[in-house]
Amino acid sequence: MRFGKTLQDAIYEPWKPYYVDYKKLKRLLREDQISASRHPPSSSSARQTWTEEDEGRFVDELVNVQLEKVNTFHADTYQSLRDRTTKCEAVLEKLTSQGDKGSDQGDPSQGLNQDEDENDISENTLKELDKITEGINELEKYSRINYTGFLKAAKKHDRRRGSNYKVRPLLQVRLAALPFNSEDYSPLLYRLSAMYMYLRHQLQPHNGQAAVESALKGAGSKYKSYKFWVHPENLLEVKTYIVRHLPVLVYNPQTSKIVEGGQHDPTITSLYFDNPQFSLYSDKVSKVAEASSLRLRWFGHLSDKPEIFIEKKTTQESGASDEVRFPIKEKYIQPFISGSYKMEKQLEKLQNRQRVEPRDIQHMRESVEEIQRFLSEKDLHPVLRANYTRTAFQIPGDDRIRMSLDTAMAFIREDALDHDRPCRDPEDWHRTDIDYNRMEFPFPNIKQGEISRFPYALLDIKIKENPNKRINEWVTELMSSHLVKEAPKFSRFVHGIAQLFEDNVNTFPFWLSDLETGIRKDPESAFQEEQEKIAKRAEDEQAVGSFLGSKSPSSLVPPVGSPAGKFAQRISSQDHIHSINEVETDRGLSEAVETDTRDYGTESSAFRSLLPSFSRSKYALTRRRKSLQLPPGVREPGRLIKDSGPVRVEPKVWLANQRTFVKWQHICVLLATLSLALYNGASESNSVARGLAVVYVLIAVFAGGWGWWMYIVRSRMIEERSGKDFDNALGPTVVCLALAVALCLNFEFQVHANGNKKRD
Repeated sequence: MRFGKTLQDAIYEPWKPYYVDYKKLKRLLREDQISASRHPPSSSSARQTWTEEDEGRFVDELVNVQLEKVNTFHADTYQSLRDRTTKCEAVLEKLTSQGDKGSDQGDPSQGLNQDEDENDISENTLKELDKITEGINELEKYSRINYTGFLKAAKKHDRRRGSNYKVRPLLQVRLAALPFNSEDYSPLLYRLSAMYMYLRHQLQPHNGQAAVESALKGAGSKYKSYKFWVHPENLLEVKTYIVRHLPVLVYNPQTSKIVEGGQHDPTITSLYFDNPQFSLYSDKVSKVAEASSLRLRWFGHLSDKPEIFIEKKTTQESGASDEVRFPIKEKYIQPFISGSYKMEKQLEKLQNRQRVEPRDIQHMRESVEEIQRFLSEKDLHPVLRANYTRTAFQIPGDDRIRMSLDTAMAFIREDALDHDRPCRDPEDWHRTDIDYNRMEFPFPNIKQGEISRFPYALLDIKIKENPNKRINEWVTELMSSHLVKEAPKFSRFVHGIAQLFEDNVNTFPFWLSDLETGIRKDPESAFQEEQEKIAKRAEDEQAVGSFLGSKSPSSLVPPVGSPAGKFAQRISSQDHIHSINEVETDRGLSEAVETDTRDYGTESSAFRSLLPSFSRSKYALTRRRKSLQLPPGVREPGRLIKDSGPVRVEPKVWLANQRTFVKWQHICVLLATLSLALYNGASESNSVARGLAVVYVLIAVFAGGWGWWMYIVRSRMIEERSGKDFDNALGPTVVCLALAVALCLNFEFQVHANGNKKRD
């Protein structure tokens, strides 16, 4: 798609006059003259029409007019969003002070009116916050598309008019000096997050009590993790969507003003261990039971003396994981890895503390022994560094839903496998060139073969397992939206090893192929795919329910929402109503069968076991009955849910059918060639050979006709989504038997002819 069409589709109508005028820039380049000319742009005839005055007009329009227009509008809009955010903070501060004063007064009627006013103010403020959040999303898209437009215009100029002047270097210097394409919206998101959290507590106070009860009951509970990739262009939209439901978890609690002033998301470094055979990696990829991994982990720069944890994680057969971890000082890490230090000083300090339980000390000692034994048995050493920036989302005191968004992710070799050119000093446990020089993403000083930068962000959603409660609707919509790409079982350790040690390992994770293709999805197609999945799931649940004797679940109607919020309304309402009617019809049919078969509940189990073909189950009765009395208002469905919607068949299915047809035609041609050669090579008196040639021709005609007929039949079955078997052994059997009989007759006739010659 040409960029002009892309820009036209991306324009936000209220801001249309403030976008880069790409058409005007193309007119100034006189692109129409170049396209109409028969000579190439670099020829003398094209250069003569481009003067210094033309160059000056184009550069002035690009740099002084269009760029200033976009930058000024971006700065004014961003300042307006900040001012509106400040006004919302003032309203909430005033609301908080009024609430404190109202609690000191004892008039119940006045308190009731005050609560109603507070709810109205909170709802209005919440609507304003939603508008601000939407404005931030549109502003980020505005800056990105205009930034691309300027680079496209400069590239077009340098390619077609750049024989004497190059505009791109000048433009890049100007873009670097302007903030519109590099604005950090995180501080503003932090402020919005705090206000969202306050308003949720104000409008839904019962959620706070539920969070406390969950925290009290959830000790030792398990979590289910869902991992997704997020494209950089969808990153801000994902953040703003999550912020509406979960606040940003700030690691160093400060006031909102200080946070806005310069608080950044923390950088996390994980140092993974393995041996020269990469046995831990192989166990992870092969999904070996109780596969373990070992890492060192800290926040920020190592030169700032952060707290370092050593962690061992073991995955059980059930999918649950056990983790052993304890803190360790930097100076003790190398002796601990070598086995000369066994954390004696830390254990002694724990014993000298008065309020430490003996079981905690014993647990610490067992953890140290387990990890040190693991290091010794597997011969483990640091091989991989993973560095990323994390934004965490969680309601304070409520751990039912936890989310983290990891960006700026890079994997760096930390091994000493090559003794001639080690990446790390073999006598040290980490790369000092990175830690002592305080290197940060994108690590420009690291050699090309020693680093792999992950192109996407990683969204990790952890939900506390509760069989009595379904996943929140907003979480389900996020996971099924076009903003994210599902990446189940994704592991930083596995991915980093597979990318940087490709020559040292023989197995690779399945998600590597997805990196070669784009993960961005069209909103409409993503929504339709999710609707089809829900319909398929509803059909499966209904089929299972008919076997188990339960009614059709009430969750068959698919959701109509999406985080994008703009494309759900485009889906045809008639198709949606049709699918719902089909589900309701099937539900009424199931209930009718249940009512009709209720009298057979006391049937003898022995009789059913002796005559299984006469089963009285609802499913069997529904299959056997050709006509069924339906309840009033229920009609028989014209087609199944799986048959609704457009036919979508993978290309390999069609190609397999065509490939089979070509094989049959190949057999036909071979047999026809054989028969023709046999007929032409036989003499006029050799009636046997000529007769067999005719037989081979008939077999060839049958093979060709059978291949064509089966191709037509299977194509029809694919289009009709038939559940019948595609196999048909009749044709191959006939051809094989006919060839065998013909060869046997040929042999018999030839032996008989040779015998007659000898007798003669």
